[in-house]
Amino acid sequence: MIGALISFVSAHGLLGVLLLMTAESCGVPVPSEVVMPLAGALAGAGHLSLAGAVLCGAVGNLLGSLIAYGLAARFGTGLLLGPGAWLGISRRHLELADRWFERHGLLAVFVGRFVPVVRTYISFPAGLARVPLARFCLLTFLGALPWSAALALGGYVLGSNYASLSSPIEKASIVCAVVVLAIVVVWFVRGRRSGATRRGVT
Repeated sequence: MIGALISFVSAHGLLGVLLLMTAESCGVPVPSEVVMPLAGALAGAGHLSLAGAVLCGAVGNLLGSLIAYGLAARFGTGLLLGPGAWLGISRRHLELADRWFERHGLLAVFVGRFVPVVRTYISFPAGLARVPLARFCLLTFLGALPWSAALALGGYVLGSNYASLSSPIEKASIVCAVVVLAIVVVWFVRGRRSGATRRGVT
C-alpha cells in the first residue's frame, strides 16, 4: 500500500492528496497517517507546497465526510452495511462511531477527527442523526485542519529520509501480511479437519 500511495501522490501531486483524503473520509480504507506525512515529505523535497498539502488534506476530509453524511442521511445503514462492505465498512466500525456520537454528541464530529478508525466513520452516525449541516461542516474542517497539518509537518521534517524509512516499513508490512495469511490458512485447514471429524463421528 505504501508503494502505491507514494506513486499516486507523486504522480498527481496536490490533487492526489485531495482525492485520497476524500476517499478515506467516506469510508475507503486509505490511511491518512500515510498520505499526509508522504505529502509533507514531498513538500520538504520541494515537489509540493506544504500549505497546499495541508489545505488539500483538510478539504478532502471535508468532502469525503459530506459524502458519508449524505449517504447515511439518504440511504441509512442498509447501504452502508450492504454495498458499503465492499469498501471496508463493517458493522463494528459503525457501532464504534455510533458509540462515540452518542457519548459526545455533535462534539464527536470534531474530537473524532483525532481518533483512528473513528475519524473515518464518524460522519455516518452524524448523517443518520441529520445534525445541522453548517455545524457539521465547520466542526469537520476545524478537526481535519490540525490533524492534516500535524501529519504533514511530521513528513516535512522527515523530508528526504522518508524514502529510506519507507522501504523497511514496506518490507515489514509484507512480512506481516505473510504471517496473517499463514494464520488464516492454518485456521481454515484446522476448521475443515474439525468439521470432517465431527461429520465422521455423527
